[in-house]
Amino acid sequence: MSQIALPLTLRTATDPASIVIGNANRTVQDALSDPSTWPYRTAVLTGPTRSGKSLLGKWGQGQGMAVIDGADGEDETQLFHRWNAAQESGAALLLISNAQPWNITLPDLRSRLGAALQLEIGVPDDEMVGQLIETMAGQRGLSLADGATDYLSPRADRSFAAIEQLVGKIDQLSLERKVPATMSIWRAALDATQGPEQARLL
Repeated sequence: MSQIALPLTLRTATDPASIVIGNANRTVQDALSDPSTWPYRTAVLTGPTRSGKSLLGKWGQGQGMAVIDGADGEDETQLFHRWNAAQESGAALLLISNAQPWNITLPDLRSRLGAALQLEIGVPDDEMVGQLIETMAGQRGLSLADGATDYLSPRADRSFAAIEQLVGKIDQLSLERKVPATMSIWRAALDATQGPEQARLL
């Protein structure tokens, strides 16, 4: 497990932000590190909500890439012109799509982007979930008792958004009850965000 430094600061952190690199996004990070290998120096990045697509895009901008975040919501003719401009300048072009799949109607754009490198952030495993929990808790200034990730990782939903929600609920319950974030809080947060434990085991 590793982290890469990103050129921005999160609202919840005072230190430079970092994004956890694990099984779900390691191949994406490897590919972003070497745009010279991209077909037509163009890549399309997709992935689940809150999975760090925009953070990776900001990191790419810091490396000199042309990045279009939310490309699936842009005018397709304008995107086609942006692709042409990138080809003329030789710049690496990263398009980030929130749609899965991204249905492109303009034939010229569809053919160009169909030939680009397709990158997708996947589902985090237990190890990456644990690192995400630790990172998100640190950004909140939330101190988790020993054993938190061992307990929470196998029980948490395999969703970046759900993990963020779980850590937020742990923080909220700890503050409301004025008690440390120990197992009773972890259990209550899991029940609140994912339903009672017995129902989750069915």
